[in-house]
Formats: sequence, structure tokens, C-alpha cells
Amino acid sequence: MQVAPKAFKTYEEQIGLLSSRGMDIGNPDVAIKQLQHVNYYRLSGYWYSFRRHSGQHREDDFYPGTILQDVVKLYNFDEALRTATFACLTPIELTVRALLGHELGLLDECAHLKPGILGPQAGKGAIYSTWLKRYEKSLRESKEDFVSHHRVRYGGTLPVWAAVEILDWGALTYLYGFAPRGIQDSVADKFGLTAPQLGSWMKSLNVVRNICAHHGRLFNRVHAIKPKLPKVGQYPHLDETRNEMNRTFGQLSLIQHMLHHRGIGRPQLLPAVLRSYPDVKLLPLSHTGAPANWGESALWR
Repeated sequence: MQVAPKAFKTYEEQIGLLSSRGMDIGNPDVAIKQLQHVNYYRLSGYWYSFRRHSGQHREDDFYPGTILQDVVKLYNFDEALRTATFACLTPIELTVRALLGHELGLLDECAHLKPGILGPQAGKGAIYSTWLKRYEKSLRESKEDFVSHHRVRYGGTLPVWAAVEILDWGALTYLYGFAPRGIQDSVADKFGLTAPQLGSWMKSLNVVRNICAHHGRLFNRVHAIKPKLPKVGQYPHLDETRNEMNRTFGQLSLIQHMLHHRGIGRPQLLPAVLRSYPDVKLLPLSHTGAPANWGESALWR
């Protein structure tokens, strides 16, 4: 595919364009170094909200007071938020693996390979067979010592409590969906949730995890999947952000709930990062979906 030469812009042309649209780029040399560090188009996601809003559309020009260094501050904040979010998701993922592997192991040591003894979702169409091919690919490509051990001693067939350790979050979510309802209930109850609630949370957090893993933007993001929540009044700390569950703060509240309920990980990490939000007058912390009194919640104190 050929790109017209005029479509390419040098660093100098890029900062000239931003300046012409009303952004204060500060020292041009510093601005160029920043664009050499972070691509113009990656940063554009952070200055999008600084663009003038007209009806249903964003204009190319920026609001007065838009400063490139404020955009960079938001990018750096988001980088710290992604790192902290990924770190907080890890103990949740490991806990779900351990719980699901144990409960399925009580059913059958190779329950994951026997759709006939799993729940009704395992018998619907090609969903299970597609999952099985994905699992077998992970098994073939795994370099884990315990996988090599099972190849030598047992022909490579992993019991379910070991198999869960080679699944990515998406495949783990599917396996949870395949499990009999009683097993789903048992795992979900450990987080104070129902089976459908935990299933929807796992799908939501899988998206968040992928955003973090691929250096995507969490700040000011609207998430497509809204998780199922417990009834109003069961967990007041979730009620406080019930209407913001499609925003990043709402998704992070799910993480905080799971960490607190199980007593795992470092639930103080995300609050610390949110408190480091930069002083950007045009874009306050509320652009993450956080309410004004977020720090007073039991989840975030």
C-alpha cells in the first residue's frame, strides 16, 4: 500500500499543526523530543478531550488553555494507571485459576476434556470445540516445566488443576462458562457474587487487562461491556459508581471489590495512583468516571 508523500509530517510539522489549532506546545525542542518518545497518534487520544466540542462532533481546534505538557502529564498518569491495574488484576486471575481448577477437579480430574460432564454451555454449537483447539495449541506451545513433566510421565494429558495454569484470561473465562452451575456458584461466592455476575465481570476485566497489556488508553475511556452488579444495597461501595460502570473508574471498582473481598493483592495501589492524578484544569479526574467523593468510599480509602 502506498501512502501519498503529503500525508507524512515531520516532527516540526506535527508541532506546527498543533500550534496552529491553538495548543500551547511550549519549547519546540522539548515538544519534538516528546513526539520522538510517544507517537503523535498515540498522544492524540489524550488531547482528544481538549478539542472544542460542537454539537455531536469534535472540532480540530483546541479549547483555550490547552497545553502540550498537560497532555503529556495525562499520558504519564495513564501509563502508571495501566501498570497498577495490570498488577492488581494478577492476583485476581491467579485466584480464579486456583478456585476453578480445584472445583472442577472435584468433579473429574480431566473435566476440561469431557464436555459431557460440564454445563450446558459446553454443548452449544462449536464453542467448546473452538476452545479445545485453543487449549491444545497453548499446551503444544507451553514451555512450563510441569507441562514437560506431564508429557514425559503421563503422555501430556494435564489434570484440570494444572490445565488452568496455561490458559489466558479469555480461555479461562470460557472454561468458567462451561463449568456446571454449581461449580460456577461456588467460585463466584468466594467473591460475594452470583455466577452470572462473576462471568460478566471476568469478561469486562479481560478487556481491561488486554488494554493494559497492549498499552492502550484507560483514561477517559468508555467501555463497551457493562458488568452485571449485585442488587442495590448489597454492596453500597458499588452502588456509588453503579451509573459509571462503562467508565474506567467503574471497571476499577470491580477490581477493588474483588481484592478487598478475598483479601488478596494490594488494594491500596490503585487509590494511590488515582491520588496522583495531575493538576489539569480542563480535564479533572471526573473524566475517568470518578465521583467527587470517590476517596471516601470503603473501596478507595
